[in-house]
Amino acid sequence: MSANVESNVRPAPDKELVDIAEFVADYVIESEVAYDTARYCLMDTLGCGFLALRYPECAKHMGPIVPGTIVPNGAYVPGTQFQLDPVQAAFNIGAMIRWLDFNDTWLAAEWGHPSDNLGGILATADYVSRVRLADGYEPLAMEEVLTAMIKAHEIQGVLALENSFNRVGLDHVILVKVASAAVCTELLGGDRDDIITAVSQAFVDGQSLRTYRHTPNTGSRKSWAAGDATSRAVRLALMTMKGEMGYPSVLTAPTWGFYDVSFKGKPFKFQREYGSYTMENILFKISFPAEFHAQTAVECAVKLHPEIINRLDDIERIELTTHESAIRIISKQGELHNPADRDHCLQYMVAIGLLKGNLVADDYEDVVAKDPRVDALREKMVVAEDKRYSSEYHDPEKRSIANAIQIFFKDGSSTDKIEIEYPIGHKNRREEGIPVLVNKFKTNLATRFPARQAEMIFNLCMDAEQLAATPVNEFVELMVI
Repeated sequence: MSANVESNVRPAPDKELVDIAEFVADYVIESEVAYDTARYCLMDTLGCGFLALRYPECAKHMGPIVPGTIVPNGAYVPGTQFQLDPVQAAFNIGAMIRWLDFNDTWLAAEWGHPSDNLGGILATADYVSRVRLADGYEPLAMEEVLTAMIKAHEIQGVLALENSFNRVGLDHVILVKVASAAVCTELLGGDRDDIITAVSQAFVDGQSLRTYRHTPNTGSRKSWAAGDATSRAVRLALMTMKGEMGYPSVLTAPTWGFYDVSFKGKPFKFQREYGSYTMENILFKISFPAEFHAQTAVECAVKLHPEIINRLDDIERIELTTHESAIRIISKQGELHNPADRDHCLQYMVAIGLLKGNLVADDYEDVVAKDPRVDALREKMVVAEDKRYSSEYHDPEKRSIANAIQIFFKDGSSTDKIEIEYPIGHKNRREEGIPVLVNKFKTNLATRFPARQAEMIFNLCMDAEQLAATPVNEFVELMVI
């Protein structure tokens, strides 16, 4: 055979694909902590979506692509009356979940929001349940949704531990697509080989650039990108279940594979095997709808608010001490053009915390941003890295997200340096955080539902055994309005 002729022998599937497929198809989740955390994650994630529906820029994306489309056995979009095909339902749910940047977070070599996968998971599970009922079979139970959430969290989280997609210019929603494709294929009845096929298709896709998350192009696509990714995953899963072929060496194929084309020729690294680690250690955004690298910074600002609010004109400079990832992702100077720009600006979020003693979603709107005091405070901020913060951010035993603020006045005096290493949504503060998360869910329900309906949803979610046994279609129907 000539040395210039390529071999056309079809290889065995890449090990990375096989590991994901065997985990999804065969691994039994036994962790009570994981299931309990997943239930709180379900509550918090849906609550973020309900709150987002108050905003016209989010609400305009809800519904079918073609108005008036009717889908027999379609999936419902919670908080609305829309019943859609599972692909579009996944987009709707994923977009509303992510719109306010208020759902959970995972920070490692790559960051992201594993609960973004709920868009695909809930839409698929609801659709499958309705088809089963129409055919005379039992629907899926919510326990299967919780299991899929744990496994999707784990796939996204473990891949993120040692592999930075943002450093090669790709957006983290690639991991939403991969994780959703895997678990949604299983929910549709797919086996190990089907999951390998669907995941290979997710990697074959062209992947989103991070352009829409960074200055000078920060924009609202970052609020629906995860909805796009999880809905694409559902489409790939459905195509797989119709018999579409896969691409076994999608990662490792020389020249044309993902590693050579999109990952600078480097294979993925893995810190641990798949289990339930990510869900057990997930970070909740409990207090503030803020990019997670800024959560503790806003908490510091809120603590300083009473001390400085009557001395704004006396401030000489504001020192923000943070970690490298925060500087790279959310430290900005200059004009901020829209809410998506503002909720990814460390200095803006800190300024609001100092001025108001709080930070809510409305604070990113134009009416608040026009307050001249906001930019006046931003101009006085100096951002510096603490190497220890950066190191402990990556330390698997700590995973801190530390920030500190100290304010210096023109008369030479200063505040104390306020330092917070772990946000309230961190596993280290679970006992303190969960009651606040539950109250957040109750508050968000009240923004969308009549009191009686909100109470029914809340009571079901708070009863772990009853929730797990509830048919998916009945759970979703409870949130139709």
